[in-house]
Amino acid sequence: MDVRIGVTQAPREVTAEIPDDERDRVKKAIDAALSGASDTLWLEDKRGRLIAVPAAKIAYIEIGSADGDRRIGFGG
Repeated sequence: MDVRIGVTQAPREVTAEIPDDERDRVKKAIDAALSGASDTLWLEDKRGRLIAVPAAKIAYIEIGSADGDRRIGFGG
């Protein structure tokens, strides 16, 4: 699954591809960060890289499937 995180005062969003079997764990980590129970949102992507985002700087989070509807070109 793909996770995109908008960070306040940052020009680009943070993107990570997370294994699909980690969906529940990622949702719990996001809930903890947004509720204030955790100061930092930690995610680990498919390549084993750790990503940290300060919870106070999170503007939005999008969770989607990795093989979703991706279009290439000018088609409608």
